[in-house]
Amino acid sequence: MTPREIIKRNVEFSGPDRIGFAFSDGRLNDFCIADISPSNTWNPRKWVEGDIEYYDDEWGNIWHRLKSMSKGGEIYRPAIEDWSHLKEYTLPALADPGRYQHAKEIFENNNEHYHLANLPGFPFAICRYLRKMEIYFQDLVNNREHIDYLHDKVTSLLEEMIRQYAQAAGTDGVFFCEDWGIQDRLLISPNMWREIYKPLYKRLCDVAHSEGIHVFMHSCGYNWLILDDLAEVGVNVFQFDQPNIYDITRLAEKLKHLRVCLFSPVDIQTVLPKGNRELIENEARKMVELFGGAHGGLIVKNYGDLQGVGVQPEWDQWAYEMFVNHKESPIGRKNHLQPLRRI
Repeated sequence: MTPREIIKRNVEFSGPDRIGFAFSDGRLNDFCIADISPSNTWNPRKWVEGDIEYYDDEWGNIWHRLKSMSKGGEIYRPAIEDWSHLKEYTLPALADPGRYQHAKEIFENNNEHYHLANLPGFPFAICRYLRKMEIYFQDLVNNREHIDYLHDKVTSLLEEMIRQYAQAAGTDGVFFCEDWGIQDRLLISPNMWREIYKPLYKRLCDVAHSEGIHVFMHSCGYNWLILDDLAEVGVNVFQFDQPNIYDITRLAEKLKHLRVCLFSPVDIQTVLPKGNRELIENEARKMVELFGGAHGGLIVKNYGDLQGVGVQPEWDQWAYEMFVNHKESPIGRKNHLQPLRRI
């Protein structure tokens, strides 16, 4: 069974040979990941004033960050400062067919691996920047007509991106990030989420599924109250970095019932940063026992910024080795398998 088949069968709960892997640095990696090419018409700007660095993005937002401290920064000036600018606002040319040629080449050169393509977000993740987050939340109540118009424009663009990824690049899955929770609840009420965002998610998932594409969603925080809704509209994979925020036994029961695959490292909040080998190995073993199995449903990974969460590479390796060797994982019983080359 090829790496591509391994991931597809885990996502679809259709009997993979083993759990899926997405580890870097020469370790097991079943994925080949691609993005669209840079724009030929937008020239990024960056400048410094004192200790603050400013830069723009393709959407027209201007960001700022403290040079000596922060990495990503925050919105300084949103692209749509005033609703009077909405009708004239032009979305970036993210669906330009020419920007998908490089992704096509990457995928064609890695045909055995699962082809995962990145999206810039779903409507919430994009639009909260276009208006600035604290203003955007007010807009959800005070300016629904404008927000609905903006959401529709962005959703239509994302639909075209998914179609381009399918037709031009031969994509198996699309991945997007949209953080909906804090430590113990959603950022907005579940009813508001269902009213405003659920129809948009359904539009996007329906387009993906019509093209034979799986939908992978990253989201931080506690999203328990909308997990059923997300599964209902068609999200196939939840990429959670903090699965323990849910109680993983309860989460495993939920995801098996919903037939949604978990894509996760050992918990980066309560386990990996402890540096306790026994704790980390036990947690990795528990994840395989709870989420893995003959039918599929588990893809394990490393976290991309170990330094940012205070984790030593050795601690991450402990988790990886337990995932590979755990007796309940079919891969642990197939010692002839060699690590796949890094993509």
